[in-house]
Amino acid sequence: MSNRMDTIWSKLDRKSTAIAEFTMRQYRTRISTWAVLGAASVAIFLMLLFYIEAMNTEIEAIDNDGDSFDTDGDGYPDGQERLEGTNPESDQSFPDWVEPDPPEKWINEDDIDWDTLSDGENYVGQDDDGDCENLDTGSQRDTNDNNRECDVVVTIDELNGTINIDADSNVDEDPDEDKYGKEAGHRAFILGIGKFGIVYLLGIFLPLFLATGLIREEMNDGTIHYMLAKPIARGEVLLYRMLGYIGITWPFIIGLCITMALITGFTGPGDGVFRWGDIGVWMTIAWAAMLVSLVYGTIFCGFGIIWKNGVILAILFAAWELGMAFVAILSGGDSSIRYFSVIGWGMIIVDSGVAVCWPDNWQLIQSGLWGGGQGEENWLGEMDYKPLPGAVPLDTFSADSNLGVSSWLAFVISSLVLVFQGVLSWFIGQSIFKGKEVD
Repeated sequence: MSNRMDTIWSKLDRKSTAIAEFTMRQYRTRISTWAVLGAASVAIFLMLLFYIEAMNTEIEAIDNDGDSFDTDGDGYPDGQERLEGTNPESDQSFPDWVEPDPPEKWINEDDIDWDTLSDGENYVGQDDDGDCENLDTGSQRDTNDNNRECDVVVTIDELNGTINIDADSNVDEDPDEDKYGKEAGHRAFILGIGKFGIVYLLGIFLPLFLATGLIREEMNDGTIHYMLAKPIARGEVLLYRMLGYIGITWPFIIGLCITMALITGFTGPGDGVFRWGDIGVWMTIAWAAMLVSLVYGTIFCGFGIIWKNGVILAILFAAWELGMAFVAILSGGDSSIRYFSVIGWGMIIVDSGVAVCWPDNWQLIQSGLWGGGQGEENWLGEMDYKPLPGAVPLDTFSADSNLGVSSWLAFVISSLVLVFQGVLSWFIGQSIFKGKEVD
Protein backbone atom coordinates (compact mmCIF):
# COMPACT_ATOMS: atom_id res chain seq x y z
CA MET A 1 0.00 0.00 0.00
CA SER A 2 2.83 2.34 0.88
CA ASN A 3 4.60 1.73 -2.44
CA ARG A 4 1.37 2.37 -4.31
CA MET A 5 0.87 5.72 -2.52
CA ASP A 6 4.48 6.68 -3.20
CA THR A 7 3.93 5.92 -6.88
CA ILE A 8 0.77 8.05 -7.02
CA TRP A 9 2.42 11.00 -5.29
CA SER A 10 5.54 10.73 -7.43
CA LYS A 11 3.36 10.84 -10.56
CA LEU A 12 1.49 13.86 -9.23
CA ASP A 13 4.77 15.51 -8.36
CA ARG A 14 6.18 14.90 -11.84
CA LYS A 15 3.03 16.24 -13.49
CA SER A 16 2.92 19.34 -11.35
CA THR A 17 6.61 20.00 -11.82
CA ALA A 18 6.41 19.51 -15.57
CA ILE A 19 3.44 21.85 -16.08
CA ALA A 20 4.76 24.49 -13.65
CA GLU A 21 8.20 24.46 -15.28
CA PHE A 22 6.62 24.61 -18.74
CA THR A 23 4.55 27.63 -17.64
CA MET A 24 7.60 29.42 -16.22
CA ARG A 25 9.58 28.67 -19.38
CA GLN A 26 6.80 30.21 -21.43
CA TYR A 27 6.91 33.35 -19.29
CA ARG A 28 10.68 33.62 -19.49
CA THR A 29 10.78 33.33 -23.27
CA ARG A 30 8.05 35.89 -23.95
CA ILE A 31 9.05 39.49 -24.55
CA SER A 32 5.68 40.59 -23.14
CA THR A 33 6.59 39.16 -19.72
CA TRP A 34 9.75 41.20 -19.45
CA ALA A 35 7.95 44.25 -20.84
CA VAL A 36 5.33 43.99 -18.07
CA LEU A 37 7.89 43.42 -15.32
CA GLY A 38 10.11 46.19 -16.70
CA ALA A 39 7.27 48.69 -16.95
CA ALA A 40 6.22 47.92 -13.37
CA SER A 41 9.79 48.40 -12.11
CA VAL A 42 10.29 51.66 -14.00
CA ALA A 43 7.02 53.09 -12.67
CA ILE A 44 7.94 52.25 -9.06
CA PHE A 45 11.48 53.60 -9.34
CA LEU A 46 10.32 56.81 -11.01
CA MET A 47 8.22 57.52 -7.93
CA LEU A 48 11.27 56.70 -5.82
CA LEU A 49 13.10 59.64 -7.41
CA PHE A 50 10.56 62.07 -5.89
CA TYR A 51 11.16 60.47 -2.50
CA ILE A 52 14.94 60.81 -2.76
CA GLU A 53 14.58 64.47 -3.76
CA ALA A 54 12.26 65.13 -0.81
CA MET A 55 14.66 63.49 1.64
CA ASN A 56 17.48 65.75 0.40
CA THR A 57 15.45 68.99 0.50
CA GLU A 58 15.60 70.96 3.74
CA ILE A 59 12.26 72.09 5.17
CA GLU A 60 12.22 75.67 6.43
CA ALA A 61 12.17 76.02 10.20
CA ILE A 62 9.25 77.97 11.68
CA ASP A 63 9.14 79.57 15.11
CA ASN A 64 5.88 78.05 16.32
CA ASP A 65 5.94 79.58 19.80
CA GLY A 66 7.49 82.99 19.04
CA ASP A 67 10.44 82.55 21.40
CA SER A 68 12.89 83.90 18.82
CA PHE A 69 11.06 87.24 18.60
CA ASP A 70 12.33 90.30 20.46
CA THR A 71 9.05 91.88 21.51
CA ASP A 72 10.51 94.76 23.53
CA GLY A 73 13.45 95.43 21.18
CA ASP A 74 16.13 95.14 23.87
CA GLY A 75 18.23 92.70 21.82
CA TYR A 76 17.29 89.60 23.81
CA PRO A 77 14.93 86.97 22.34
CA ASP A 78 11.73 86.46 24.31
CA GLY A 79 12.64 82.85 25.07
CA GLN A 80 15.94 83.83 26.62
CA GLU A 81 14.26 86.50 28.75
CA ARG A 82 11.67 84.02 30.04
CA LEU A 83 14.43 81.54 30.84
CA GLU A 84 16.46 84.15 32.72
CA GLY A 85 13.39 85.49 34.53
CA THR A 86 13.15 88.98 32.98
CA ASN A 87 10.14 90.62 31.34
CA PRO A 88 10.17 90.09 27.54
CA GLU A 89 7.65 92.93 27.10
CA SER A 90 9.72 95.64 28.81
CA ASP A 91 12.91 97.09 27.32
CA GLN A 92 13.94 98.11 30.86
CA SER A 93 14.03 94.47 31.98
CA PHE A 94 16.62 92.27 30.32
CA PRO A 95 19.31 89.79 31.46
CA ASP A 96 22.38 91.99 31.04
CA TRP A 97 24.50 89.42 32.89
CA VAL A 98 24.52 87.19 29.80
CA GLU A 99 25.15 87.78 26.13
CA PRO A 100 22.06 87.89 23.87
CA ASP A 101 21.35 84.60 22.12
CA PRO A 102 21.03 84.57 18.33
CA PRO A 103 17.33 84.34 17.40
CA GLU A 104 17.79 81.02 15.57
CA LYS A 105 18.74 79.36 18.86
CA TRP A 106 15.12 79.77 19.94
CA ILE A 107 13.63 78.15 16.87
CA ASN A 108 12.88 74.41 17.17
CA GLU A 109 14.17 74.52 20.75
CA ASP A 110 11.19 72.70 22.28
CA ASP A 111 10.38 69.58 20.30
CA ILE A 112 7.21 67.57 20.87
CA ASP A 113 7.47 64.89 23.58
CA TRP A 114 4.53 62.53 23.93
CA ASP A 115 3.43 60.43 26.88
CA THR A 116 0.03 58.78 27.12
CA LEU A 117 -1.92 59.59 30.26
CA SER A 118 -3.77 56.92 32.21
CA ASP A 119 -7.04 57.51 30.38
CA GLY A 120 -5.37 56.51 27.10
CA GLU A 121 -6.82 59.51 25.27
CA ASN A 122 -4.93 62.56 26.52
CA TYR A 123 -1.32 63.20 25.62
CA VAL A 124 1.20 65.27 27.52
CA GLY A 125 4.23 67.15 26.24
CA GLN A 126 7.07 68.33 28.45
CA ASP A 127 8.84 71.69 28.62
CA ASP A 128 12.22 71.20 26.95
CA ASP A 129 13.64 74.72 27.01
CA GLY A 130 13.31 75.25 30.77
CA ASP A 131 11.42 78.56 30.74
CA CYS A 132 8.57 77.05 32.74
CA GLU A 133 10.75 75.24 35.25
CA ASN A 134 12.46 78.57 35.98
CA LEU A 135 9.25 80.01 37.44
CA ASP A 136 9.30 80.67 41.18
CA THR A 137 6.33 78.78 42.63
CA GLY A 138 4.63 75.45 42.03
CA SER A 139 1.34 77.16 41.29
CA GLN A 140 3.01 79.14 38.50
CA ARG A 141 4.44 75.92 37.08
CA ASP A 142 1.07 74.15 37.23
CA THR A 143 -1.46 76.65 35.89
CA ASN A 144 -3.55 73.90 34.25
CA ASP A 145 -4.09 72.38 37.74
CA ASN A 146 -3.43 68.76 36.78
CA ASN A 147 -0.80 68.18 39.51
CA ARG A 148 1.94 67.91 36.87
CA GLU A 149 4.34 70.81 36.60
CA CYS A 150 5.47 72.27 33.27
CA ASP A 151 3.45 70.18 30.86
CA VAL A 152 0.92 70.63 28.09
CA VAL A 153 -2.07 68.32 27.89
CA VAL A 154 -3.58 67.75 24.45
CA THR A 155 -7.03 66.19 24.21
CA ILE A 156 -8.04 65.07 20.73
CA ASP A 157 -11.69 64.49 19.92
CA GLU A 158 -11.54 62.25 16.86
CA LEU A 159 -15.32 62.27 16.47
CA ASN A 160 -15.55 66.05 16.05
CA GLY A 161 -12.01 66.54 14.78
CA THR A 162 -11.24 69.12 17.50
CA ILE A 163 -8.11 69.56 19.58
CA ASN A 164 -8.00 71.08 23.05
CA ILE A 165 -4.68 72.32 24.46
CA ASP A 166 -4.23 73.01 28.16
CA ALA A 167 -0.68 74.17 28.87
CA ASP A 168 1.17 75.42 31.92
CA SER A 169 2.82 78.84 31.80
CA ASN A 170 5.61 79.16 29.20
CA VAL A 171 5.05 75.61 27.92
CA ASP A 172 4.84 76.18 24.19
CA GLU A 173 5.96 73.38 21.91
CA ASP A 174 8.18 74.37 18.98
CA PRO A 175 8.81 71.23 16.88
CA ASP A 176 11.53 70.81 14.31
CA GLU A 177 9.71 71.04 10.97
CA ASP A 178 12.55 69.44 9.02
CA LYS A 179 12.93 66.52 11.43
CA TYR A 180 9.20 65.89 11.61
CA GLY A 181 8.59 66.46 7.90
CA LYS A 182 11.31 64.01 6.88
CA GLU A 183 10.01 61.30 9.24
CA ALA A 184 6.35 61.79 8.32
CA GLY A 185 7.16 62.11 4.62
CA HIS A 186 9.28 58.96 4.75
CA ARG A 187 6.48 56.93 6.31
CA ALA A 188 3.85 58.47 4.03
CA PHE A 189 5.89 57.49 0.98
CA ILE A 190 6.29 53.89 2.15
CA LEU A 191 2.57 53.58 2.85
CA GLY A 192 1.53 55.41 -0.31
CA ILE A 193 3.80 53.49 -2.66
CA GLY A 194 3.21 50.29 -0.71
CA LYS A 195 -0.58 50.39 -0.58
CA PHE A 196 -1.42 51.98 -3.90
CA GLY A 197 1.68 51.33 -5.97
CA ILE A 198 2.65 47.79 -4.97
CA VAL A 199 -0.35 46.11 -3.31
CA TYR A 200 -2.97 47.49 -5.70
CA LEU A 201 -1.35 48.57 -8.98
CA LEU A 202 1.36 45.90 -9.02
CA GLY A 203 -0.97 43.32 -7.48
CA ILE A 204 -3.53 43.82 -10.24
CA PHE A 205 -1.24 44.89 -13.12
CA LEU A 206 0.78 41.66 -13.14
CA PRO A 207 -2.23 39.27 -13.10
CA LEU A 208 -4.04 41.33 -15.73
CA PHE A 209 -1.28 40.76 -18.27
CA LEU A 210 0.23 37.50 -17.06
CA ALA A 211 -2.67 35.42 -15.74
CA THR A 212 -5.74 36.29 -17.82
CA GLY A 213 -4.52 34.22 -20.78
CA LEU A 214 -2.97 31.45 -18.71
CA ILE A 215 -5.52 28.89 -19.95
CA ARG A 216 -7.24 30.91 -22.69
CA GLU A 217 -4.10 31.30 -24.83
CA GLU A 218 -3.49 27.56 -24.73
CA MET A 219 -7.11 26.99 -25.76
CA ASN A 220 -6.83 29.45 -28.64
CA ASP A 221 -3.52 27.98 -29.85
CA GLY A 222 -4.74 24.41 -29.48
CA THR A 223 -1.79 23.48 -27.25
CA ILE A 224 -4.15 22.74 -24.34
CA HIS A 225 -4.83 19.36 -26.00
CA TYR A 226 -1.26 18.24 -25.28
CA MET A 227 -1.75 18.93 -21.57
CA LEU A 228 -5.18 17.30 -21.39
CA ALA A 229 -3.98 14.26 -23.34
CA LYS A 230 -2.05 13.21 -20.24
CA PRO A 231 -3.91 11.40 -17.41
CA ILE A 232 -4.40 14.63 -15.48
CA ALA A 233 -7.55 16.43 -14.35
CA ARG A 234 -8.35 19.88 -15.70
CA GLY A 235 -8.43 21.25 -12.17
CA GLU A 236 -4.85 20.09 -11.71
CA VAL A 237 -3.83 21.77 -14.97
CA LEU A 238 -5.27 25.04 -13.71
CA LEU A 239 -3.57 24.62 -10.33
CA TYR A 240 -0.16 23.81 -11.79
CA ARG A 241 -0.40 26.65 -14.31
CA MET A 242 -1.08 28.99 -11.40
CA LEU A 243 2.00 27.60 -9.62
CA GLY A 244 4.06 28.60 -12.64
CA TYR A 245 2.50 32.07 -12.55
CA ILE A 246 3.36 32.37 -8.85
CA GLY A 247 6.93 31.25 -9.58
CA ILE A 248 7.35 34.37 -11.73
CA THR A 249 5.34 37.03 -9.90
CA TRP A 250 6.15 36.30 -6.26
CA PRO A 251 9.96 36.44 -6.57
CA PHE A 252 9.56 39.68 -8.55
CA ILE A 253 7.40 41.24 -5.81
CA ILE A 254 9.78 40.10 -3.05
CA GLY A 255 12.83 41.34 -4.93
CA LEU A 256 11.24 44.72 -5.65
CA CYS A 257 10.20 45.24 -2.01
CA ILE A 258 13.64 44.23 -0.71
CA THR A 259 15.25 46.70 -3.12
CA MET A 260 12.89 49.46 -2.00
CA ALA A 261 13.52 48.58 1.65
CA LEU A 262 17.28 48.91 1.13
CA ILE A 263 17.05 52.21 -0.73
CA THR A 264 14.62 53.87 1.70
CA GLY A 265 16.38 52.29 4.68
CA PHE A 266 19.69 53.93 3.83
CA THR A 267 18.17 57.18 2.49
CA GLY A 268 15.49 57.75 5.13
CA PRO A 269 15.87 60.00 8.19
CA GLY A 270 17.26 58.74 11.47
CA ASP A 271 20.27 58.65 13.72
CA GLY A 272 21.47 55.23 12.58
CA VAL A 273 22.96 54.13 9.27
CA PHE A 274 19.94 52.01 8.37
CA ARG A 275 16.27 52.08 9.40
CA TRP A 276 15.77 48.49 10.56
CA GLY A 277 12.26 49.21 11.84
CA ASP A 278 10.99 49.67 8.28
CA ILE A 279 11.91 46.14 7.19
CA GLY A 280 8.80 44.68 8.80
CA VAL A 281 6.56 47.19 7.03
CA TRP A 282 8.09 46.41 3.63
CA MET A 283 7.78 42.67 4.18
CA THR A 284 4.15 43.16 5.17
CA ILE A 285 3.60 45.09 1.94
CA ALA A 286 5.28 42.26 0.00
CA TRP A 287 3.11 39.62 1.69
CA ALA A 288 -0.07 41.59 0.99
CA ALA A 289 0.91 42.07 -2.67
CA MET A 290 1.72 38.37 -3.04
CA LEU A 291 -1.65 37.25 -1.70
CA VAL A 292 -3.53 39.91 -3.65
CA SER A 293 -1.76 38.96 -6.89
CA LEU A 294 -2.62 35.31 -6.22
CA VAL A 295 -6.34 36.05 -5.84
CA TYR A 296 -6.46 38.43 -8.81
CA GLY A 297 -4.50 35.94 -10.91
CA THR A 298 -6.93 33.12 -10.14
CA ILE A 299 -9.96 35.33 -10.83
CA PHE A 300 -8.57 36.74 -14.08
CA CYS A 301 -7.53 33.28 -15.28
CA GLY A 302 -11.13 32.21 -14.67
CA PHE A 303 -12.38 35.17 -16.73
CA GLY A 304 -10.16 33.97 -19.56
CA ILE A 305 -11.70 30.50 -19.37
CA ILE A 306 -15.24 31.89 -19.43
CA TRP A 307 -14.74 34.18 -22.42
CA LYS A 308 -12.08 34.64 -25.06
CA ASN A 309 -12.20 38.38 -24.32
CA GLY A 310 -11.88 37.77 -20.59
CA VAL A 311 -9.50 40.71 -20.28
CA ILE A 312 -12.56 42.99 -20.59
CA LEU A 313 -14.11 41.34 -17.53
CA ALA A 314 -10.75 41.67 -15.75
CA ILE A 315 -10.61 45.40 -16.49
CA LEU A 316 -14.15 45.90 -15.17
CA PHE A 317 -13.25 44.00 -12.01
CA ALA A 318 -10.05 46.06 -11.69
CA ALA A 319 -12.17 49.24 -11.84
CA TRP A 320 -14.28 47.97 -8.93
CA GLU A 321 -11.14 47.15 -6.97
CA LEU A 322 -9.74 50.61 -7.72
CA GLY A 323 -12.81 52.14 -6.11
CA MET A 324 -12.37 49.84 -3.11
CA ALA A 325 -8.71 50.87 -2.87
CA PHE A 326 -9.72 54.53 -2.61
CA VAL A 327 -12.42 53.65 -0.08
CA ALA A 328 -9.94 51.68 2.04
CA ILE A 329 -7.33 54.47 1.94
CA LEU A 330 -9.49 57.57 2.21
CA SER A 331 -11.91 56.21 4.82
CA GLY A 332 -9.08 55.42 7.21
CA GLY A 333 -10.40 51.87 7.49
CA ASP A 334 -13.86 52.93 8.71
CA SER A 335 -15.87 51.76 5.69
CA SER A 336 -17.19 48.19 5.95
CA ILE A 337 -17.75 47.95 2.18
CA ARG A 338 -14.03 47.27 1.74
CA TYR A 339 -14.62 43.79 3.16
CA PHE A 340 -16.40 42.94 -0.11
CA SER A 341 -13.23 43.24 -2.14
CA VAL A 342 -9.80 41.71 -2.51
CA ILE A 343 -7.82 44.90 -2.08
CA GLY A 344 -9.63 45.82 1.14
CA TRP A 345 -8.21 42.76 2.90
CA GLY A 346 -4.80 43.45 1.41
CA MET A 347 -4.88 46.94 2.92
CA ILE A 348 -5.77 45.46 6.33
CA ILE A 349 -2.61 43.32 6.18
CA VAL A 350 -0.51 46.46 5.61
CA ASP A 351 -2.31 48.42 8.34
CA SER A 352 -1.77 45.58 10.80
CA GLY A 353 1.93 45.43 9.96
CA VAL A 354 2.27 49.19 10.44
CA ALA A 355 0.62 48.99 13.88
CA VAL A 356 3.18 46.38 14.93
CA CYS A 357 6.31 47.87 13.35
CA TRP A 358 5.50 51.57 13.93
CA PRO A 359 3.64 51.62 17.27
CA ASP A 360 4.13 55.41 17.53
CA ASN A 361 2.57 56.11 14.14
CA TRP A 362 -0.73 57.42 15.52
CA GLN A 363 1.01 59.75 17.97
CA LEU A 364 3.23 61.05 15.17
CA ILE A 365 0.17 61.83 13.07
CA GLN A 366 -1.71 63.59 15.86
CA SER A 367 1.27 65.68 16.89
CA GLY A 368 1.73 66.74 13.28
CA LEU A 369 -1.94 67.64 12.80
CA TRP A 370 -1.78 69.69 15.98
CA GLY A 371 1.30 71.44 14.57
CA GLY A 372 2.91 72.11 17.93
CA GLY A 373 0.17 74.56 18.89
CA GLN A 374 0.65 76.95 16.00
CA GLY A 375 -2.78 78.12 14.88
CA GLU A 376 -5.18 80.97 14.26
CA GLU A 377 -8.60 81.69 15.67
CA ASN A 378 -11.42 81.18 13.16
CA TRP A 379 -14.74 83.04 12.91
CA LEU A 380 -16.30 80.65 15.44
CA GLY A 381 -13.71 81.57 18.04
CA GLU A 382 -12.04 78.16 17.71
CA MET A 383 -8.38 77.53 16.95
CA ASP A 384 -7.47 76.19 13.53
CA TYR A 385 -4.13 74.45 13.86
CA LYS A 386 -1.72 74.40 10.93
CA PRO A 387 -0.40 70.87 10.33
CA LEU A 388 3.32 70.20 10.23
CA PRO A 389 4.84 69.14 6.88
CA GLY A 390 4.01 65.55 6.00
CA ALA A 391 1.30 65.11 8.62
CA VAL A 392 -1.65 65.18 6.20
CA PRO A 393 -0.19 62.64 3.69
CA LEU A 394 0.76 60.32 6.55
CA ASP A 395 -2.73 60.61 8.00
CA THR A 396 -4.25 59.92 4.57
CA PHE A 397 -2.35 56.68 3.98
CA SER A 398 -2.59 55.40 7.57
CA ALA A 399 -5.58 53.45 8.83
CA ASP A 400 -6.70 51.04 11.53
CA SER A 401 -7.65 47.44 10.77
CA ASN A 402 -10.95 47.99 12.62
CA LEU A 403 -11.52 44.26 13.03
CA GLY A 404 -11.88 44.60 16.79
CA VAL A 405 -8.88 42.35 17.46
CA SER A 406 -5.15 42.77 18.01
CA SER A 407 -2.93 43.78 15.12
CA TRP A 408 -1.31 40.34 14.93
CA LEU A 409 -4.68 38.60 14.85
CA ALA A 410 -5.96 41.06 12.22
CA PHE A 411 -2.90 40.20 10.12
CA VAL A 412 -3.64 36.47 10.39
CA ILE A 413 -7.38 36.87 9.73
CA SER A 414 -6.91 39.04 6.64
CA SER A 415 -4.27 36.64 5.29
CA LEU A 416 -6.60 33.67 5.76
CA VAL A 417 -9.45 35.55 4.06
CA LEU A 418 -7.28 36.19 1.00
CA VAL A 419 -6.14 32.57 0.91
CA PHE A 420 -9.80 31.50 1.10
CA GLN A 421 -10.66 33.88 -1.75
CA GLY A 422 -7.87 32.37 -3.83
CA VAL A 423 -8.99 28.77 -3.13
CA LEU A 424 -12.62 29.66 -3.86
CA SER A 425 -11.65 31.36 -7.13
CA TRP A 426 -9.63 28.29 -8.16
CA PHE A 427 -12.53 25.97 -7.29
CA ILE A 428 -14.97 28.01 -9.39
CA GLY A 429 -12.45 28.32 -12.23
CA GLN A 430 -11.70 24.59 -12.37
CA SER A 431 -15.43 23.82 -12.26
CA ILE A 432 -15.99 26.07 -15.29
CA PHE A 433 -12.92 24.60 -16.98
CA LYS A 434 -14.24 21.06 -16.53
CA GLY A 435 -17.45 21.91 -18.36
CA LYS A 436 -15.76 23.96 -21.07
CA GLU A 437 -15.77 22.54 -24.57
CA VAL A 438 -12.22 22.65 -25.95
CA ASP A 439 -12.07 22.93 -29.74
